[in-house]
Amino acid sequence: MPETSSTVELSDVSLTLSGGAGPVNILRGVSLALGSGEAVSVMGPSGSGKTSLLMVVSGLERATSGGVRVAGRDLSAMGEDELARFRLHHVGIVFQSFHLLPAMTALENVALPLELLGDRKARMMAAEALESVGLAGRQEHFPAELSGGEQQRVALARAFAAHPGLLLADEPTGNLDEATGATVMDLLFRLQKEHGTTLLLVTHDSRLADRCDRRLRMHGGIVSALE
Repeated sequence: MPETSSTVELSDVSLTLSGGAGPVNILRGVSLALGSGEAVSVMGPSGSGKTSLLMVVSGLERATSGGVRVAGRDLSAMGEDELARFRLHHVGIVFQSFHLLPAMTALENVALPLELLGDRKARMMAAEALESVGLAGRQEHFPAELSGGEQQRVALARAFAAHPGLLLADEPTGNLDEATGATVMDLLFRLQKEHGTTLLLVTHDSRLADRCDRRLRMHGGIVSALE
């Protein structure tokens, strides 16, 4: 994909959800473009819509109105099964919680999305992904046998294993101590640059935001640029 192309394009996107007191406007006319290989951070107070923005970009939440295009595809035109396969191919997601399957080893957790894609080299690719995050010797360990930092590195390996064009990261160091979090983020930024992946990072840490090419702020469901 050319460097000038956009991996993500949002056009006047709104998201309204039903609440106990009636409809709640979560996103209000968000327009945003992320260039191929660009790293963009999003900061803002709790409840400002940061996580909802990631959910809409990933197709896990459908926009109420407006356009959402990722990797040149219109997400609103896809059914749920097509969206799920699209995410497997094109979108990696890393959450604050690690979301590893406890009954599967590190290798099996990373290989699962690749196996769902029907890739015959799933386990080999998973092993390579774990090696890239420094866990070559921990492949057969279960999540409960790994530290928090190791579990998040497994989650990173899983997110990058299929070489997605887009990585969405939602407070990826939120459950880690400062030193471990710094190590994980160094790894995330290294992998992002090595793969040429577009990154949309939600964080409360201004130091992490400053490492991105561009910084955005959300408030009340509205996105604005940070100088």
